[in-house]
Amino acid sequence: MINILKRNPFTVVLSGGGALGIAHLGVLHDIEEYGLVPSEIVGTSMGGIIGACLAIGMKEREIYGQICDFVKVSNWIKFSFSGNAIVDNDRIAAIFEELFSDRKMHQTQIPLKLITTNLKTGHKRVFTSNDDLFIRDAILATMAIPGVFEEHTIEGEVYGDGFLCENLGVSEAEHDLVLAVDVLGEGSFEKALPDNFFKTHNVMEMFERSMRLLIYNQTRTTLAYTKRRIILIEPDTKAFSTYQFHKHAQIRELGLGLLAQAKEIVP
Repeated sequence: MINILKRNPFTVVLSGGGALGIAHLGVLHDIEEYGLVPSEIVGTSMGGIIGACLAIGMKEREIYGQICDFVKVSNWIKFSFSGNAIVDNDRIAAIFEELFSDRKMHQTQIPLKLITTNLKTGHKRVFTSNDDLFIRDAILATMAIPGVFEEHTIEGEVYGDGFLCENLGVSEAEHDLVLAVDVLGEGSFEKALPDNFFKTHNVMEMFERSMRLLIYNQTRTTLAYTKRRIILIEPDTKAFSTYQFHKHAQIRELGLGLLAQAKEIVP
């Protein structure tokens, strides 16, 4: 697969998945090691944040450095006591403003697409280089998990996390060859149901499991109908939760070495 990627233009697609998305960095590390350069990047939620960093020319070690700073909760958590979400976006917005400055979607080294959901209509909205939009605004939209992060308003429309429509955005790829990294794929859930002593633990695990299965099946449907050539990587993320940003080192390692083993899927 490495030789195929070297010989052909390809799109990298990075899924959403909260803290699990840090596993993308392990794959990006290997992409750099093999001297591969994607011709396009498509990202959703956490995959969108990492993808945007890659698109403006940041190396994997630089992106990981930013993640290490970001995971210090005091740097970005500001609780909101009004509105529809737990977390106020002010501190997060300041981080993205410092990181991306006034760069717009057309000012990237690699073409970038970020998937969001219009929360009024429920329709998918993909921000691209055709949109006269700051990168930081598109990111605040694609990462806005309803009820957790504040929804983001752009030109009068209200946007939330892209996972509600397409967590693994292969359908938006420009190129026929796609390297897709899905941190909420088959390796993201246990085959056995939770069996903790405390019922509350079981309930919480069942809720997160249900969300992972919902997203997993959404992606299976997308992959079943695609006409593109998909090289799929599914890191084994089942031992970690979507909120465990403090375990960034262990989660990053989940993506290392998978590129060499990746195979093209047959829908």
